[in-house]
Amino acid sequence: MARALARLAAPGKAFPLRKAPPKLRAMSSTVKKPAAALETPVIDGAAETPSGKGAGDENFPVGSFLLPKRLRPHVATYYAFARAIDDIADNPDLSPEQKVARLRAFDAALKGEPGYGEEFEKAHALRKSMAATEVTTKHGCDLVAAFILDAEKLRYADWDELLGYCELSANPVGRYLLDLHGEDKAHYRYSDALCTVLQIVNHLQDCGDDRRTLDRVYIIGDWMAEEGARVEDLDKDALTPAMRRVVDRMLDGCEAMMPDVRALPAALQSKHLAMESAIIVRLADRLIERLRKGDPLARRVALSKLDFASAGLRGAVAGFFQAGKDSDHSRGR
Repeated sequence: MARALARLAAPGKAFPLRKAPPKLRAMSSTVKKPAAALETPVIDGAAETPSGKGAGDENFPVGSFLLPKRLRPHVATYYAFARAIDDIADNPDLSPEQKVARLRAFDAALKGEPGYGEEFEKAHALRKSMAATEVTTKHGCDLVAAFILDAEKLRYADWDELLGYCELSANPVGRYLLDLHGEDKAHYRYSDALCTVLQIVNHLQDCGDDRRTLDRVYIIGDWMAEEGARVEDLDKDALTPAMRRVVDRMLDGCEAMMPDVRALPAALQSKHLAMESAIIVRLADRLIERLRKGDPLARRVALSKLDFASAGLRGAVAGFFQAGKDSDHSRGR
C-alpha cells in the first residue's frame, strides 16, 4: 500500500499526481477469471443491469458534436460499454460476487475469449470498434478492473489509494480519446490529470448517495481521522466542520493538478479534441469553485445551464486557437 500523505502542503508546493499503488496497477492486467467465477448465475439470463442513466445524466459532454463525425459512433460505443459495467458495479441488488462474475465476463468478452454470446454485445461492439480504430482494448479492461474494485473495496485510506483507483476508473477515458484522435501518448499526463480531477469532484458530489446506497466512501480515511471526521458524518444532512475540512483538502489536491489540466488543449493537435477539452477544463474549474461554496450533503452541487453555456462558448473558441500551439507540450515536455 502506498504511504499515507501528510496534510496538504502550503499553497504553491507541488502536490503530484502519483502513480497507482502496485496492487491497484496490477489489477488492470490481471483481471483473472477463476474456474468457479462464472458459476454465479446471471439473473434472468441478462448480463447487464441497466440503471436507465445515459449520456444526458453526465456532468460533462459525452461524444459531443465538437468531435469529428466519423469518430462519434466509436465514442458512443465506448460510452455504452462503460455505462453497462458501471451499472453492474453500482447495482445495490447484486452481491459483490455477482458483480465480479458479470464484470469478469464482460472483460473476457472484450478480449474476444470464446463462450460469450449476444448478452455481452456491448463488449463485442467495443472490441470491433477498437480493432477498426487500432485502439488498445486495455482502455476498456482497465475500466472493468476499476469496477471490480468498486465491488470489493469500500474505503480509501489515503490520497495515493484514491489516485490509484482513478488511474483505472477515469484516466482510461482520456487515454482512449487521445488514441482515437491519433494524439501523442506523451500527452497522457495532461488527460490523466483532467480525468482524475473530474472523478474526484464527482466523488465529492455523490459522497452522501454513495454512502447511503452502497456504503462506498471515497473520502480519504486518513484525512478524516486527522480532522476529527467520521464516515458516519456522511449520513447527516449537512457537512460537519471536520468533514468540510476534509472535502476542502481533496479540492486542494484537485487544484494542484489543474496546471496540467489546463495544459491539455494546447498540447493537442486535433482542434476538435482541443475544443472539447477546453470546455471540460472550464467546467472542472467551475465545479471545484461550486464545491468550495456548496454543501454536497445538503443538496447536490451541480453545474447550471449558464455554466455549460459560458464554458461551451469560451472553451470552444479558446480550444480552437490553442490546439497545437504549445510546442513544449506538443513534444510531451
